[in-house]
Amino acid sequence: MGLDVGSRTVGVAVSDLMGWTAQGVETIRINEDEGDFGFDRLLVLIKEQSVNKVIIGLPKNMNNSIGPRAEASLAYGEKLQELLPEIEIAYQDERLTTAQAEKMLITEGDVSRKKRKQVIDKLAAVIILQNYLNTKN
Repeated sequence: MGLDVGSRTVGVAVSDLMGWTAQGVETIRINEDEGDFGFDRLLVLIKEQSVNKVIIGLPKNMNNSIGPRAEASLAYGEKLQELLPEIEIAYQDERLTTAQAEKMLITEGDVSRKKRKQVIDKLAAVIILQNYLNTKN
């Protein structure tokens, strides 16, 4: 499973059984400021999809340093690991994945701004997971 963790949403993607391709599942609404991280829904999805490994996008700065958003993603992974110690958590550099997702939706899909906002995090999760799968295969 791949996750694109933001402060308001978490995009979710899963791979096929062979681990070759990533598909978007959904976008979970969260509220980082209020401590609502969407774990209830995420745990249901992990169980439904028989997930044994979660790849979390790590939004490093362009100079490869860890900034506030990357720290938030690491903290999200740590909280998830506490809830599911049997699940392996890994991180995938996700620099520019949201920009890549938006470009795909505009140029290839001609998707309106309103609709892009609804699916961009899910597509970013697909890109994060696909990039991870490509490096492993």
